[in-house]
Amino acid sequence: MVYELDIDVSTLYNWRKYKPNLYHIVMLGFKYDSLLEYHKKTYEDLLNIENEILEEIEKI
Repeated sequence: MVYELDIDVSTLYNWRKYKPNLYHIVMLGFKYDSLLEYHKKTYEDLLNIENEILEEIEKI
């Protein structure tokens, strides 16, 4: 995370200690990114399942 923000570990620690709102917003941003990636993968999995089902229906 520190590398993605291009900051020192001490900077992140200071944000957590002295600017908790900023730290909270940054953490929410990372959580949002991970949730977005998770839901994108789930959506792609569902599309694959739908395509498999449609292919099976066409065979019948």
